[in-house]
Amino acid sequence: MEYFINLFETWGYLIVFMGSMIEGESIIIPACIFAYNGHLSIYKIMAIAFTGTLIADQGLYYVGRYYGHHFIKRFPSFKAPSERAFKLLHQWDYKFILSFRFIYGIRFISPIVIGAAKYPPNRYVPLNFIAAVSWTLISCSLGYFLGSVIEIIGYAIVEKYMFRFSLFLLATVLILGYFAWKKLHHHHDDENGTP
Repeated sequence: MEYFINLFETWGYLIVFMGSMIEGESIIIPACIFAYNGHLSIYKIMAIAFTGTLIADQGLYYVGRYYGHHFIKRFPSFKAPSERAFKLLHQWDYKFILSFRFIYGIRFISPIVIGAAKYPPNRYVPLNFIAAVSWTLISCSLGYFLGSVIEIIGYAIVEKYMFRFSLFLLATVLILGYFAWKKLHHHHDDENGTP
């Protein structure tokens, strides 16, 4: 536990910035838990998280606008999530732009799809701004709330089970990764006609 605290105190804001551009909640929520306990500033986390997610999704939108279809074709693993994102964009329009950050499995590809669909920049930019504000407030509030819950439970219990939890989390990620790889490999073999 002390190692993670030292890591976040030293590199916390950089981790938050990079995480907000790539992973999102899995980085922001733990950072806000540390902020609740005084290791980081919640206000700095919110400002950095907002900036990171806004820059990333604005940049990916323009990647999609100019290179979207080529990008999706180049990476077959993006085909299914991009089709789902296209469908949701068609059905929900602006509501999809406001909510895609919270939809598992299409978080990264969505702004690329929105750009590839030639969604007007004068509509996307303000909607993306509003969505970034909403995502930041919700994610940071949730992390800060969890910090208070952990304090109530007690750090002694958290520390006692942290190692077991870490092993369980690692095993879960490895198992899910294996099945995802197997599924993608099987899908790739089907496309190539491999028996």
